[in-house]
Amino acid sequence: MKVILKEDIDKLGSAGDLVAVKDGYGRNFLIPQKKAVLATKGAIAELELMKKRAAIQADLTVKEAKDLAKILEATSLTISVTTGEDDKIHGTVTNVQIAEALQEREIFVDRRDISIDSDVKVLGEYTATVSLLGDLKPTVKFWVVKDD
Repeated sequence: MKVILKEDIDKLGSAGDLVAVKDGYGRNFLIPQKKAVLATKGAIAELELMKKRAAIQADLTVKEAKDLAKILEATSLTISVTTGEDDKIHGTVTNVQIAEALQEREIFVDRRDISIDSDVKVLGEYTATVSLLGDLKPTVKFWVVKDD
């Protein structure tokens, strides 16, 4: 019996795979548990259409990520902090502050995707890396300046 998997199943396949299984396993377990559907002509055609749509969406996502990477590479931020003696800052600059500074410029990046390349303990210029898709990791320059 051939079935199309709806979810990943260990040692059998991943979601969207067309696999051959024993009749009893398909009829008594996979189909009733809604882990798979019978591979009819209509179901196979629907699967192919879904794969094409997913590929188109993935291409659009990659293009958007590359455009965002170009914008981030060209962006320079200024983050104001309070300082003590010798221009040492109180606390540190965090990825949350960088994400908020980007949002002020209408660039929306999840704070968990931002990593600061070095410890920020004094005023100066620093860089942060933003993890987008795969190995696409643009850097953002930011200046840490004294708050007035």
